[in-house]
Amino acid sequence: MPIKKIRKRDGRIVDFEAERIKDAIHRAFIAVELENGERAEKITKEVVRLLEEKFRERIPSVEDAQDLVVNVLKKSGYEKVAREYQAYREKKKEIRQLRSELGIEEPKLTVNALEVLRKRYLIKNEQGEIIETPAQMFMRVAKVIAKIDAEYGGTPEETEKTFYDMMAKLEFIPNSPTLFNAGTELGQLSACFVLPVGDSLKSIFTAVKNMALIEKSGGGVGFDFSKLRPKGDIVKSTHGVASGPVSFMRVFDVATDVIKAGGKRRGAMMGILRVDHPDVVEFITAKQKPGVLSNFNISVAVTDGFMENVEKKGSYWLVNPRNKEKVKEVKAEEIWNLMAESAWKSGDPGVVFIDEINRHNPTPEVGEIESTNPCGEQPLLPYESCNLGSINLSRMIKDGKINWEKLRKTVRNAVHFLDNVIDANKFPLKEIETMTKANRKIGLGIMGFADMLIKLGIPYNSNEALKLAEKTMKFITEEARRKSIELGEERGPFPNFDKSVWKDHYTTMRNATVTTIAPTGSISIIAGCSSGIEPLFAISFIRKVLDGAQLFEINPLFEMIAKERGFYSAKLFEEIAKTGSVQRIDGIPGDVKKIFVTALDISPEWHVRMQAAFQRYTDNAVSKTVNLPFEASVEDVRKVFELAWKLKCKGVTVFRYGSKPEQVLYVGEIKTEKRRFVSAESEYAGGCPTKTCPFPN
Repeated sequence: MPIKKIRKRDGRIVDFEAERIKDAIHRAFIAVELENGERAEKITKEVVRLLEEKFRERIPSVEDAQDLVVNVLKKSGYEKVAREYQAYREKKKEIRQLRSELGIEEPKLTVNALEVLRKRYLIKNEQGEIIETPAQMFMRVAKVIAKIDAEYGGTPEETEKTFYDMMAKLEFIPNSPTLFNAGTELGQLSACFVLPVGDSLKSIFTAVKNMALIEKSGGGVGFDFSKLRPKGDIVKSTHGVASGPVSFMRVFDVATDVIKAGGKRRGAMMGILRVDHPDVVEFITAKQKPGVLSNFNISVAVTDGFMENVEKKGSYWLVNPRNKEKVKEVKAEEIWNLMAESAWKSGDPGVVFIDEINRHNPTPEVGEIESTNPCGEQPLLPYESCNLGSINLSRMIKDGKINWEKLRKTVRNAVHFLDNVIDANKFPLKEIETMTKANRKIGLGIMGFADMLIKLGIPYNSNEALKLAEKTMKFITEEARRKSIELGEERGPFPNFDKSVWKDHYTTMRNATVTTIAPTGSISIIAGCSSGIEPLFAISFIRKVLDGAQLFEINPLFEMIAKERGFYSAKLFEEIAKTGSVQRIDGIPGDVKKIFVTALDISPEWHVRMQAAFQRYTDNAVSKTVNLPFEASVEDVRKVFELAWKLKCKGVTVFRYGSKPEQVLYVGEIKTEKRRFVSAESEYAGGCPTKTCPFPN
C-alpha cells in the first residue's frame, strides 16, 4: 500500500513526498562522489518500497525514512555516501538542539557554521577537547564586555542580556578576536592594527617582534614601508648598501608563516609603499611570482598629485625618503599601467588613495594616516588598533520591508558593545593601548546586504540597490554617532576630542570613528548570511568543510523561492553548481534571475559603484573586492582603478578569477570525468577569494 503520510520531528503529520528523499540522496551523492542523480533514483525506489512494506499499519517518521536510506546505501555498496549521510544527520540533530538552547528559530546554524565554531572559536581544554557550546561562547563574550558598565555606574546584568541576545540571534557579531579571546588569559579583542616601520634595523625588527605578538592573538597588521631607504642606497654605519623595503618585507612574511596567527587563523598583513618611493616598480611587481610575500596584501599609496599627472599624461619624481632628494623622473601613466597590469596578473597591488583617506582623518593634529589593516577597510595611525563588529542586515527585514526601529536598536546596542570592548581589551603593547584609548575608534559595519536585497526583491546591480545602500549606511552612521555622543556625555569624550575635527560639530563624542565596512568571512558563515556588502558568490556549490568532507550547499533563499514557485529539483541545483550562476539556466523565471546575481554575473562598474555608495556614509573605509572574469583585460582593471578614484573611494582591490594559483573559490575545478562544479573553502563567504584573507574579521 503506498505511503501517503509521514510524521515530522515536531509531531506534525504531513503528506509523504518521495521526491524529497530523492533530492537528499542526490545531494549526498554529488557531495561525496560528485556523481549525477541516476543512482539516487534507484536508492529512493528501494527506500520507498521498504517503507511501504514495514509501515502498512502505521505512519513512518522522518527518522524511520532516514534510517532506511542509510541501510539501503550500505547494502547497495555506497558505504562512504552512507557514512557521510549519517554524519550529516547527526550534525543536523546537534544543530536542532543548539537552536533550542539558543532560543533561535531562524536562521538555522548550518552544518558548516557549527564546524567553523568548533574548529576556531569554541574554547578547548589542554587535551584539545571542546568545553563550551555556541551559546556558552556568546555568554562568555557578553559577560566580559558587559562587565565594563560597572566602571561607569551602569548595570552589567541588563547589558549582558542585551549583548547575548543580539549575538545569539545572529543579529550582530563582533570581530573574530573578540569571540576567540574574551574571557581568556590572552584577552586581546581587536582585529585591526597598524605598526610603524622606521629606517633602521632596530625599528624594522621591533616591528617584526610586535607583529608577532599581535598575530599570535589573532589580529592582522598593516605597515607603511615608505620610510625605508631604497635598494642600493648608502648605509653609513656599515659602509654598505641598503637592500630596500621589499627585501625586509620578506622577513615579516616568513615570521608570519611561523606564527600562524596563534593557530586560530592564518596571519595576514598589509604592506603599503608610496607611489613616489624609488622602489615602487619592484614593489608593484613583487607578488607576480607565486609564493612570494604570500601573507601580504600589498597596496600602492597613490596621491592626488600622481593622479593628476596620470590624467594629463605628466611625469613626477621618485624621492629618496632618507634625504628627500629627487632620484628619477618617471611618467605617471607608465607606473599606473604597470599597477593595472600587475593587478591583472596576480590581484596585487591594490590602490590606496592616501590623500582621500587623510581628508577624512578625524584627528589630523594627532598624526597623518599612512597605512590600513590587512583588508584595507581600517585606516589607522601608527600604533593604533580598532575593534570591529557587523550587523546582519538579513535579520532586519520584516514583512518584506526594512525594520528601521529594530535596526536603530541594534546599532545603538552594537556601539555600546564596541565601546566597552576598548576598556575590556588586553592590549599586546603599551603603545597600542595608549593610542587606541586616546582615540577610541570603533568600526561598526554590516553583513548580509546581498541577502537583504534578495528579500526585498531588488537586484544588486541596480540604481535602486545603490540608493538603498546609501540610505541604509547613512542611517547606521547617524544612529551610531548619536549613541557615541550619548556615551560621551555619560562617560566622557575620547581624550583627543579637542584635537579632532568633531570639536567644531559636537559638544562631545566618545569615539573618533564609528563605522567601518569589513569583509566578514568567518562571522558571516556563523551568522548564515552573505559576506559584508558583497554579492553572492554562487547559488549552489560544493563546500569543503573543515573536517575534510564535502557538502553540497544551496543558497537557502533561492531554495525557498524555487519551492514556492514550483521549479525546485536537485537536478536543477546540480546544473547550477557547474558555474554557480543561474543566468543561463532554463526553467528559472526572469524575475528570479534578476535578483539572484553572483559576483561574476555583475559588471565591474557595479562593484565599484556599490563600494562608493557605502563609502559616502562610512567613517573609516569599505572593504570590497571587484571581481573580474578570467577573460577581463588590463584595460578593464585600469578602468576600475580610475572609477574608484573618481567616485572618491579610499582604496580599491581587484581580483581576476584564476590570477592566483591558490584560491578559496574555484569555478569548475572540482570534477569527475564528466562534471565540473564550483567549490569553496569552509570559511569563504564572498569577496576576496585568495588565501591572504580567507578568514577576515
